Amino acid sequence: QAAFAQVSLFLAAAVSCQNLSLLLNMSLKEKKAKLPPVADGDKVKKRKKASFTSYGTYIHKVLKQVHPTLRISNQAMKVMESCVGDTFERIATEAGKLSRRGKSHTMGTREIQSAVRLVFPGELSRHAVSEGCKAVMAYSGKGGDVAASEG
Repeated sequence: QAAFAQVSLFLAAAVSCQNLSLLLNMSLKEKKAKLPPVADGDKVKKRKKASFTSYGTYIHKVLKQVHPTLRISNQAMKVMESCVGDTFERIATEAGKLSRRGKSHTMGTREIQSAVRLVFPGELSRHAVSEGCKAVMAYSGKGGDVAASEG
C-alpha cells in the first residue's frame, strides 16, 4: 500500500507538472499575441554584437602540445590574450611602417618577416621567422610561388 501511495503521488506530481507546463506555454503564447503588430515602415533593427577576436583556442592548443596535463585559469588566459594581442599590434604597426617606407600599398610576407625580425629579440626572431616560413609553405601548397620567392 505504501508503494502504491508513492506511485500515485509521483503520477499526480507528473500530471500537475505537465499541466503547469501547458499553462505556462499558453500564457507565454498569449503574451506574445498581445504585442502590437509591427508596421512595415517601422522595422526593428537588430544590434550586431561587437566583434571580438579571441586567441584562446589557439593558446589552449599550443599549451596542450607543450604540456598535455597542464590547464590554464581564466585570469592567465586573459593575460595571454593581452600578450598575443599586443604582439600582433606591434608586428602589424611595424609592417605597416615598412610597407609605407617602400611606397607599397600592400603588406606582404616580406614586410611581415622584416617586422618580426625588428620586433622580436635575437633567437626568438629566428624561431618565429622559421615557423612563419613553414606556415606560409603549408598554406600556399608545399612550395608555391609566394613561399618560394620570400621564404
